[in-house]
Formats: sequence, structure tokens, C-alpha cells
Amino acid sequence: MDYSFLKSGTDVRGYASDLGGKEVELTDEAVYDIAAAFVSFVVNRANKPSDELKISLGHDSRITADRICNCVKTALLKAGVTVIYIDYASTPAMFMTTVDLGCDAAIQITASHHPFDRNGLKFFLPSGGLEGSDISEILRLASSGEEVISETEGRIIEQDYMSRYAENLRMIIIDGVGRGDTPLKGYHIVVDAGNGVGGFYATEVLEKLGADISGSQFLEPDGTFPNHIPNPEDKTAMKSICDAVKKSGADLGIIFDTDVDRAGCVDKNGSEINRNRLIALAAYITLNGEKGATVVTDSVTSDGLKEYIENTLGGKHYRYRRGYKNVIDKAIELCAQGEDVPLAIETSGHAALKENYFLDDGAYLMTKIVIELAKGTDFEKILAPLKMPKEEKELRYKITVPDFRNYGETVIKELEKFSNEREGYTVAPDNREGIRVSTGNGWFLLRLSVHDPVMPLNLESNVEGGTEKDLAVVSEFLSGFDGLTL
Repeated sequence: MDYSFLKSGTDVRGYASDLGGKEVELTDEAVYDIAAAFVSFVVNRANKPSDELKISLGHDSRITADRICNCVKTALLKAGVTVIYIDYASTPAMFMTTVDLGCDAAIQITASHHPFDRNGLKFFLPSGGLEGSDISEILRLASSGEEVISETEGRIIEQDYMSRYAENLRMIIIDGVGRGDTPLKGYHIVVDAGNGVGGFYATEVLEKLGADISGSQFLEPDGTFPNHIPNPEDKTAMKSICDAVKKSGADLGIIFDTDVDRAGCVDKNGSEINRNRLIALAAYITLNGEKGATVVTDSVTSDGLKEYIENTLGGKHYRYRRGYKNVIDKAIELCAQGEDVPLAIETSGHAALKENYFLDDGAYLMTKIVIELAKGTDFEKILAPLKMPKEEKELRYKITVPDFRNYGETVIKELEKFSNEREGYTVAPDNREGIRVSTGNGWFLLRLSVHDPVMPLNLESNVEGGTEKDLAVVSEFLSGFDGLTL
């Protein structure tokens, strides 16, 4: 069986239930083979025999989690591994088991914000999340039937690590605010967990520190996601938390995705602090007045954000490629070169702080924001200098030719040539993904998807009607390529 089709960036993902009408891809056999291959992978990385390995296992609220966990357990036990079973857990917490519990590796069963009939496996080593090339290697081993079988069967140890993880977050807030054991007393904070596993943040972190969490919603895990998609980028989800803040008169609203590696928030007026505004607030907190430090973001951030980071905060903005792991890896690389990079953050809400192992952890970022709230920081005032675009738009062009990567790269080269020759257009000097062009109205960015035969086109304008004017020009140019279609 060739399992390479299950690779999704730095994760393994596929259809895990036929309830949505799709054929199951993450079968029992597939999950077993992939888990067994991961043991071989860890044996080589940790330089330990399999019966000396300690691997943690957890999952989010998806309906297929128990079945998949049981398949993983079977593979690990046959290899002699000691399995630290966490049960319900956030993805960031699973990485932290390699720090706090000394696990040689961690496996989280999750498909993030994807529909209920999908699921996946996310892997961690003590050095962090795996690279895409590591996933390819694990799937290659799984496809070849690679397996380690120990003479000594492994064992399962059930552990409530999430309580310890929540306690760590409480201590960070207590230390950061400095007002005893209930530093959030007098503050009203509502949480929307989207029926994922983020409900603990309301009950085990905020409420225990004195916060009023009334009005919080969808805290109970439910893998059918009956209320809204658990995704801070989803308009319905964001409207839900904005309405909850307004209805309850809360000081802050927090929304998580299914497995809590992403988050967004809402200020006391019910206004979103998301995407560029979230990056700006995170930059304000992490730069902490330090001039010259660098914030790494993905490629679709606004011109106003760059101006805010560099002119208002005195930092540096390093605009890189889409994909949260790309952003994190670039921040780590720059740090290794001697640059001060306290924050790597993608527009989707994946935020990784240097002080927290460059782990994309939505709960950790919200913890830093809650500290600012309790210290009296006026978010509206802090974000006032951030210039927001009047219009924004995204289109996704499909590439219909077989060699989509070369075709897409050719389109980008031709668009760069076209833009350099067009009056009023300026190609961005920091193009690190696709082609970004300033137009006078605003900007557009055409790039090639990391994995799929798709070319997303993002446009922003600082004037009304600007995106349509720029889109008309770009659309006319792209109409000359028969291998592109909307």
C-alpha cells in the first residue's frame, strides 16, 4: 500500500469516517502501519531500542479519535514502547509532554479545523514538530511495511497531563500580573472552544484565577462540531464569539480552533483581533519596546502591518512564505544566525514565541494577551496606529496541466516581467514567495500553493474600488494562460 497520498504538509491527514460520504483513507491498517513506521523513525532519531522508548499519545474531540488511538496503541505496544496516554489534549500540550514528562516523542490525533469526517496524526520530537520531509520518510517506511516488534510487550500509563499544562498557564498569568492567586478577579472573559478541546482554558485557567467566564460557549468536546466550524478564520465562528462578547458585556473574548494550536480574540467592543490585528498585538507584546527585533510572518500580511511593526514598534518585519512551519523554521534559522526573533506568526493565527520553544500554541498566546488585559493595557489604543485596508479579496486559480509546479513558476516569472514594465507597479523588494506587487491602490500577491495545483491570488486596497481595478488588470494578464481556470 502506498500511503504517500496521506501527506498533508507536516501532518498525516485523510478521511477517517464514511459518514460524510467519502471512502475511508485512514483505515485501521493504515493507522497501524504509520504508527509502526513512526516507531522505527524514532528509534533512529533517539538512538534507542524501541522497548526503551516513551511515547505520549493524545487526541482532540473528533469522532474517530478512539478508533485511531487504539490502532496506534496496538502498534506501539508490539514495539515494546511505554505509551503515556493523555486522552483529550491540545496539540501544543502534546509537544510539552516531551519537555515536562521526558517523552522521546509524542503523537496527537487531530485534523485541526477540517470537517468532522477527517482525522490525522501529528508527530513531535523533543526538538519540535516534524518537517515535511520527515513525514514523507515515515509514509515511505509505512508503505514498505517497516515495523519493529519487541520481545517485551509495551505498557500503557494513563496520565492527566492537561491539568499540569493548565497549571503551567495559570502560573504564567500569576507571575505576569503579580496580584496574588486570583489576578483575574473583576475581569469578564468569554471563551468559545467550538466543541474542540479548548474548553479547559475557560474552566481550568481563567475561572481558577478569578475570572468571570459566564457567556462562554461550546466548551464541551463534540466531534460533530454542531455549532460552527472550530476555526478562528471562519466568518461564522468569529461572528459567534463577537456576539457572545457583546451579549455578555465581557472584557475579552477568546476563540480556539479544534486542537488549540490557533486562536483569535475579540476586544470589549466586540471587534475582532484577528489576522493582521492579532499579529500586531502579538508583536507589541513580544517586542516589548525592544527596538530592532524581528517578527517573521507569512506572505499575505498587509502593508499597514509592516509599517506598524517597523515604524510604530521599531521592530523589523520579515515577510516569508505561507505555512506555519515555514514561518517557524525561518525564525529559528534567523535566531541561529544571531538575529533577535521573539515571534513567528502566520495570518491564520498560528503564533510561535521564542520564549515558548517556538511552539505554535493558541492558549499560550492568549495567556500573554490575558496578562496585558489584567495589567490594564488598552488594546484599542495599542492597535489604533495600525492601518487596515479598505478592501481585500482572495481568488484561487486552478492549474489544469500535469506539471503544475513548473507551469505556476512560469506564470509568476511572466507576471513579474509584466509588472516591472507597467507604469505605477512596483515589485516588492522582499519577494520570498510568488510575486507581490504594489499598485498604487494597494497590492496583490500571486503565489503557488505549497502542495496543490492551485495559485492563490490575494489583493488588498487602501481605496474603495481598488481591488476590482487591480483584479481587472491581473485577470486580463492571466487570461493569456490556458492552463489556469477559476
